[in-house]
Amino acid sequence: MCSTGGPMGDLNLKELKTKKYRCKSCGNEFKGLGKKVICPNCKSEDTESL
Repeated sequence: MCSTGGPMGDLNLKELKTKKYRCKSCGNEFKGLGKKVICPNCKSEDTESL
């Protein structure tokens, strides 16, 4: 049986605290969330917080 809603369904993504990051491999700047941020462009884990 499948269900919808619940705690994750009520989550407002605009309220999450994101940080800006820069990828040291390709130079891409992006917003990220979490401890292990991965560049969406080249998939590198070599990133730095701005």
